[in-house]
Amino acid sequence: MEKYQAPKNSGGGILKALFNPIVIILCCVFGWFIFDKILGAPMHFEGNDRANHPVKGDFLGVMYKGGPIVALLIAIVLIIITFTIERAITIIRARGNGSLTGFVSRLQYMIKNDQINEAIAACNRQKGSLANVMRAGLSKFDELMKDDKMEKDQKVLVIQREFEEATALELPMLSKNMVIISTLASVATLVGLIGTVRGMIVAFSALAQAGAPDAVALANGISEALINTFLGIGGSVVAIIMYNLFSSLIDSLTYKIDEAGFSLIQTFAAKTK
Repeated sequence: MEKYQAPKNSGGGILKALFNPIVIILCCVFGWFIFDKILGAPMHFEGNDRANHPVKGDFLGVMYKGGPIVALLIAIVLIIITFTIERAITIIRARGNGSLTGFVSRLQYMIKNDQINEAIAACNRQKGSLANVMRAGLSKFDELMKDDKMEKDQKVLVIQREFEEATALELPMLSKNMVIISTLASVATLVGLIGTVRGMIVAFSALAQAGAPDAVALANGISEALINTFLGIGGSVVAIIMYNLFSSLIDSLTYKIDEAGFSLIQTFAAKTK
């Protein structure tokens, strides 16, 4: 009779579910704080007055003159940085310990030499997504090698299904939150463009005044347009680079999983009568 196991605490699952909205909200709050309290500190402006020009050479004051949309752009950049760090940590853990190429080569050697227990132990030491998938396949491999009732084709299908199920459990974890990074790559540019248009409206409004143009309003409008363009394009560039980098690493890891799984299935088919 199996022992009753108490259900696991679901607190970790709730925290994972709330991680994304919490991060986004906190980044928006920090974005406004940076804009209002740091960039907008009176010391960055002539006469300690935000309405005046920034102190010469003070880039923080110049950024503040980009207008309130700068706060949203800062929040977007913070979100991109946060999820970039989160994806980097996840992918590093998914790769496990040591070289994947060397790990796959060792597994192929052990499998060909019927060292299944050693191969499972190597998976336990390696850890990561590839090791998890291979451990599931090797356990089923060992089980089916001792089964005399099933036909060869049935055994091959069973072990192939085991690999597919194990892979299906690992891949969502690798690609999670990638859509956020890819979305922000476009959103950052569009938000920056909105700020640019807003700044140009202010600038042209200053030029449209009767008599001499309002030099302060004109300068603020141009500054707002350029700062929003800079932050929007900068955030988009970072997001695009990180998305492509992570996609490449995930594709490489997926290829290693498929390679190792195919090798195990072929070896199993060759050894099974």
